[in-house]
Amino acid sequence: MTDRQTVWRQTDRQCRLEEQIILWRNHLVVLLIITTMDKDELILPKDFPQLQNDTFLRAARGQDTPHVPVWCMRQAGRYLPEFRESRAGKDFFETCQSPQACCELTLQPLRRFPFDAAIIFSDILVIPQAMGMEVQMVPGKGPTFPEPLKEPEDLQRLNTKVDVQKELGYVFKALTLTRHKIEGKVPLIGFTGAPWTLMCYMIEGGGSKTLSKAKRWLYRHPEASHMLLKMLTDVVVDYLLGQVAAGAQALQVFESNAGILGPVEFKEFSLPYLRDIARRVKDKLKDSDQDIPMIVFAKDAHYALEDLSQSYYEVVGLDWTIDPSSARERTGGKVSLQGNMDPCALYGPKERISDIVKKMVEGFGTRGYIANLGHGMYPDMDPESVGAFVEAVHTHSRQINKNKNA
Repeated sequence: MTDRQTVWRQTDRQCRLEEQIILWRNHLVVLLIITTMDKDELILPKDFPQLQNDTFLRAARGQDTPHVPVWCMRQAGRYLPEFRESRAGKDFFETCQSPQACCELTLQPLRRFPFDAAIIFSDILVIPQAMGMEVQMVPGKGPTFPEPLKEPEDLQRLNTKVDVQKELGYVFKALTLTRHKIEGKVPLIGFTGAPWTLMCYMIEGGGSKTLSKAKRWLYRHPEASHMLLKMLTDVVVDYLLGQVAAGAQALQVFESNAGILGPVEFKEFSLPYLRDIARRVKDKLKDSDQDIPMIVFAKDAHYALEDLSQSYYEVVGLDWTIDPSSARERTGGKVSLQGNMDPCALYGPKERISDIVKKMVEGFGTRGYIANLGHGMYPDMDPESVGAFVEAVHTHSRQINKNKNA
C-alpha cells in the first residue's frame, strides 16, 4: 500500500469517526432538550381522565340531577388571595399566553370550593389580537386598543384569515393541560366573546358606558358593520372548534354588550351571528359525533329571551334583572337556564345569601338549571361568601329534590 493510500484511509476513517461523533452529539442534544423540557409541553389532547362529576353537563342537556350544579363567572379572579399572588407584577396578556399560568389560575377556585364546572382562564380579547390588533391591559383603566378601528377603511388592517392554531394555540394548550390536571373532577368550559361585543371593544378602544362609537358604525356604516361581524364570526367558529379539539367539554359565548342594543338592532347585528356560531359549530361537531353543550349569555337582553331560546344553544344564561319563573315561561322549556343571582348579594351575610339562593332555586326549579351569578364576581368579594353561595345551592336543591321525590 502506498503512503498516499494509507493517508487516504486514515483520512476517511477520521472523517467517518467525526461524522459519528457529530451524530451522537446531535442525539444527545435532542435527548437533553426532551429531558429538560417542561413535561407539560408534551401533554396531548387525548386520554383525558374519566369525568367524575357530570352534573353540569346533564343539567345543560335538561336531564335530572341529584343537585343543581353551580359555577361562577370570573370564578378564577382577583377575589382570591392566591390569584393576586400568582398575578403580582405580571402582564395580563402574557399570563393569558402561558398555558401553565392559565391552568393554575383555573384550578385555584376548585381547590377552595366544590364547583361543578371550571372555566378556562383567558380573555375574550385574544381574538382581536389574533386578527392583528394590539391590546394592552392598562392598570386602573382596563383593556386598551392603542389604534382602534375608526372608519370602514380600517378593516383592511385586520387579518381576516386567522390560523387559530398558530395565533391562539396557547389557549388550546392551556385547555389541554387543564383538562388533564383537573383529573376529571368537573367539566371544563371554553368560551369566547360574541361578535358584537368584540366589535365594540375594537371600535371603542376599550370599555365604554355608552358604546356610542360602536353604535355609530351600526347607523352610519351598516354594511361595514356586517362585514366586521362576519369576519369575527368566522374566527369565533374556528376558535371554538379548536377549543373542543383541545379538551373543552362545554362552550359559552359572552354577548356582554347586548343590553346597549334595542330589540331591532339586536335582531340585525347580534342575533344572526350568535345563531350562526352555534349552528356552524354544531354542524362541524356532528361530523365527529361530539355532543358539546353551548351556552349563550346575552347580558341585559330581556327582550330577546324567546329568540335566544331558539338559537341552537342548549343553555341561555340570564343576568339578575330577569325573574326566574318569567324566564321559564318565556323560554317554554326549549332550553336549560343558567344564572342569575345578583353578584352584589354576595356582600350580604351568609344567612341572607342562603335565603336568596333558596328563592332563586325554587323559582327556576331543579331540572334544566345551572346556578350562577347574573354576571362576574368583583375583586373585593369575600371568598367565604362564594363558599356560602355554592353550599346554599347544593343544600337547597338537594332538599327540594328530596321533597319532590318523597
